[in-house]
Amino acid sequence: MWRETVEQVANMMAMDPYPGYQGKYFSMPVRNVVPKPVQKPHPPIWVACSNRDTIHLAAQLGIGALTFAFVDPAEAAKWVDDYYTTFKNECVPIGHRVNPNVAMVTSFSTHPDHDEAVRRGQDGFRFFQFALGHHYAFGTHKPGRTPIWEHYEKMKRNLPPEIMSGGEGGIGTPDELRAHLKKFSDSGVDQTVFIQQGGNNQHEHICESLELFASDVMPEFKEREAEREKQKMDELAPYIEAAFKRKQWMKELADDEIPEYQAYGMMVAEVDESQLDEAGKRRRASMKRMQEALRS
Repeated sequence: MWRETVEQVANMMAMDPYPGYQGKYFSMPVRNVVPKPVQKPHPPIWVACSNRDTIHLAAQLGIGALTFAFVDPAEAAKWVDDYYTTFKNECVPIGHRVNPNVAMVTSFSTHPDHDEAVRRGQDGFRFFQFALGHHYAFGTHKPGRTPIWEHYEKMKRNLPPEIMSGGEGGIGTPDELRAHLKKFSDSGVDQTVFIQQGGNNQHEHICESLELFASDVMPEFKEREAEREKQKMDELAPYIEAAFKRKQWMKELADDEIPEYQAYGMMVAEVDESQLDEAGKRRRASMKRMQEALRS
């Protein structure tokens, strides 16, 4: 179902008009879906991944892998290698463009004082991990009633802290954060996504962390990003060309193949004009005059 609809949404964004589709899980008649996106033919497509099987699928479909596994940089290198090996050999793009990227979610809280960074960000990040587990692994949930935060507090009382300590390399001083991100960069990870709003994290602390990151950490990564991206895309260019040759494209409709549809209101029900009030009769008469004007 997901695969069928993702492909058709990409077609809707890129094709004028969308030729329509009748599938196993999704169907839609010919329509021109507007507005079209500014990014042509459509924005980059991503899929959230929590394991290597989904990363493999992302590479096969030519879309970005947004990972939520909180792996360490050494493990990340294996995931990146899996992704790009699969992309080069098996990719059949699901969209009209490919998005060869691996993004890793990571913790984030930075402050000149390490302990203050931990105080501000660690608990919120650990709650985020707990909440993911609650919804995707072990929890039983009653919408609007289950007190997830209370469950998290209970878990903290009953388990040792190291159970929830994974993935916290992004919490610390700017130097510690820089070293953490460099490990991901050296592992081939294309992007990192910061978890900032978890739990009771304070808005002002998040903003201060972002400002410090922007001034003290980001510039050196940004400085080499354009060249890194160019080298990657140059290397992938022949594989992308081969991938699109494997794709089965949806056929564009010629103008004489585009069906015409009667005005929707006319299709819903026949109107007994004798039952209309005066205002309704006037509107009905105006519609008829417009229709006759087009025919003349």
